[in-house]
Amino acid sequence: MDKKNWWKSSVVYQIYPKSFKDSNGDGIGDIVGIIEELDYLNSLGVKVIWLTPIYVSPQNDNGYDIADYYNIDEMFGTIDDFKRLLNETHKRGMKLIMDMVVNHTSTENYWFKEALKGEDNPYHDFYIWRDKPNNWSSKFGGSAWEYVESLNKYYLHLFDVTQADLNWENPRVREEIFKMMRYWLDMGVDGFRLDVVNLLSKDQRFLDDDYSDATRDGRRFYTDGPRIHEYLNLMNKEVFSKYENIMTVGEMSSTNIENCIKYTNPDNKELDMVFNFHHLKVDYKNNKKWELMPFDFKALKDLLFTWQVQMEKGNGWNALFWCNHDQPRIVSRFGNDTVYREESAKMLGTVIHLMRGTPYIYQGEEIGMTNPNFESIEEFRDVESLNAYEILLKDGVDEKEVLDILNNRSRDTSRTPMQWNSEKNGGFTKGTPWINAAKNYTEINVKLEDRNGNSILNYYRKLIKLREESDIISEGKFIPVLEDHPQVLAYIREKDNKKIVVLCNFYEKSTFVDWDELKNIDKVLLTNSKENRIEGNKAFLGPYGSIVISINNL
Repeated sequence: MDKKNWWKSSVVYQIYPKSFKDSNGDGIGDIVGIIEELDYLNSLGVKVIWLTPIYVSPQNDNGYDIADYYNIDEMFGTIDDFKRLLNETHKRGMKLIMDMVVNHTSTENYWFKEALKGEDNPYHDFYIWRDKPNNWSSKFGGSAWEYVESLNKYYLHLFDVTQADLNWENPRVREEIFKMMRYWLDMGVDGFRLDVVNLLSKDQRFLDDDYSDATRDGRRFYTDGPRIHEYLNLMNKEVFSKYENIMTVGEMSSTNIENCIKYTNPDNKELDMVFNFHHLKVDYKNNKKWELMPFDFKALKDLLFTWQVQMEKGNGWNALFWCNHDQPRIVSRFGNDTVYREESAKMLGTVIHLMRGTPYIYQGEEIGMTNPNFESIEEFRDVESLNAYEILLKDGVDEKEVLDILNNRSRDTSRTPMQWNSEKNGGFTKGTPWINAAKNYTEINVKLEDRNGNSILNYYRKLIKLREESDIISEGKFIPVLEDHPQVLAYIREKDNKKIVVLCNFYEKSTFVDWDELKNIDKVLLTNSKENRIEGNKAFLGPYGSIVISINNL
């Protein structure tokens, strides 16, 4: 493995600090709490920790509305706490990347407050102003423009009204952002996860969107925009290229494969890898988040395979994930979180971790944490969910059905406290947690999983070790197979004429695979159930069964 591309054989662990570990009893997770659990993360085998935003923020969008890029919000601790976290992480041979939001700032940011003072202020053009709004929609609902009476102008906010979009056409904005990034990298941070970074470049005509389909919201004028590759190349040149062994990952909103290849092909000198979300919309009925349906397995398989094959062909690199702070728990979503929780959690982990790309684990995923199934709207905290509750009720949806929808779709489903042990609140806090813990913390927690050799946690440790030790997994080709099988997702990883085969059953009904390649089996590397077996050219998979085998090609 090329030392420069160390992240290809690594696994990243995402921490949502607010819900990870509370050290002082105020009910909110903090930096000291993270430090307390670094040995646990090290024992898991992950090489990178990614923190969602911990900067000073009014928290209108959970820290993605940054008021001060240079300081830590007191709810999480101090800059000295952060420096200690960085030092302790490095001591254990792990790296730490920060979440960075450079498409917009909070309206509480000093830059925006200065911008409100008028056109003569040097910060006014840090943001996007127009005399008249166009018909673009905010991703959080309503118009993407907000009127400021004192200026008789509108500013653009693609997200919340308190998140004003930065004007990347202004070279001073770029200089200030690059300076700020260098500040954190100089401190020793090992890279960035860049929030909605493909939205930086807007079509400067600011035309009305007259598209005829449901996406008539303006996104085609700013998604993967006209100067985006220029901006990211400049960011790389002015910042990333100055530092050794850092990693960068871009969150890409409504993107496409062609652009993601450009973002991550090393020849273009932009980013190391990208997130895309297409595979997490295969259970959206009518393509709408708040309408439920069983996931479309064929669509899921097609999307995963297409992105794998095309990104490899273009020498791009994927960030691989099921879960994050905005997505429901995957074992509750595409698995079975009751009878077959262990089998399905292990199977889903197998699918992602052995693909081509860098896998990400979201806190609690490695112990099979489930959606919490809240019993009333009072238990929810997320503003998007509370708004959806009111809208759905107004649309005539029964309250019981609305709660069912929220329990399957709300961002709060993944934000409940990390379940460390069987003590009150799962050991997350001695105080009152900012959001209730899932009630199953007495049965599902790190302490129980750690001492059970067959647990989901110990299975994840094996997956992580396999990637680290096998260059077939970290560097090999990806070859889809058995594409028409109604229950099984299967693929081959191949390098230097050596092969690893991955077979995963996505359903509780047992199934089998009849495939000549299985006659050449060398050994079983990993299996999630005793029910899985191989006989001749047949592989039998139990409910949610997965099996990983090496093939002898000699």
